[in-house]
Amino acid sequence: MSKAESTETTTTETGVIQSVSGPVVSARDLDARMNDVVYVGDEGLMGEVIEIEGDITTVQVYEETSGVAPGEPVENTGEPLSVDLGPGMLDAIYDGVQRPLDVLEGKMGSPYLDRGVDAPGIDLEEEWEFEPTVEVGDEVGRGDVVGVVEETVTIDHKVMVPPDALDEGETAEVTAIESGSFDVTETVAELSNGTDVSMHQEWPVREARPSANKKTPRTPLVSGQRILDGLFPIAKGGTAAIPGPFGSGKTVPQHK
Repeated sequence: MSKAESTETTTTETGVIQSVSGPVVSARDLDARMNDVVYVGDEGLMGEVIEIEGDITTVQVYEETSGVAPGEPVENTGEPLSVDLGPGMLDAIYDGVQRPLDVLEGKMGSPYLDRGVDAPGIDLEEEWEFEPTVEVGDEVGRGDVVGVVEETVTIDHKVMVPPDALDEGETAEVTAIESGSFDVTETVAELSNGTDVSMHQEWPVREARPSANKKTPRTPLVSGQRILDGLFPIAKGGTAAIPGPFGSGKTVPQHK
């Protein structure tokens, strides 16, 4: 969730910084919940609530805090740390909180970014060709695919009914759906329970996406790098990590 999105949709509450210790900031008189996104200091540095004790709220800041001082404001968005999902993710380069680095570089005119700078995780104005896979009158449940978007030559982005639109086992009738060119915020389908389905979804990062079942990865992912394929095989759909210190070449395999 970008700063622009949060200020448009959420009423904020403001507290005051009490102390700063590296990336950890303590604030007082902040009306917040665990895992709420907050913006810290005069520069609006993104952070997340990690502890609440009495009237003291502890925040993990995801940017450099040099110069941030007691007495500066802490603004609560009232929303959890979330990720933007939709067409356009595959060709973007993000930092750890889904800020698009290529977009910010163009915005700043430099690869060196100022603190507090922000942008939506995906382009909300770019249009995509949506092709329905269901028809008016069909019954759908949460997670059902209602259409596809050709995001790349080889990958179709599946547009699904949001998991929080219906209860588990509940269905709704498709009352309207059409093909055409839309931006990710426009409604591409309407359901009988009043849900408007778009190509964009926002989902809390600390809440697992609902799933009917999870399949065990069994197909190997052949990277073409013998050191990985021979000694550290990875399964398609699995998870892997490359630990190492700064400058050790962890990102090199991504470019091979």
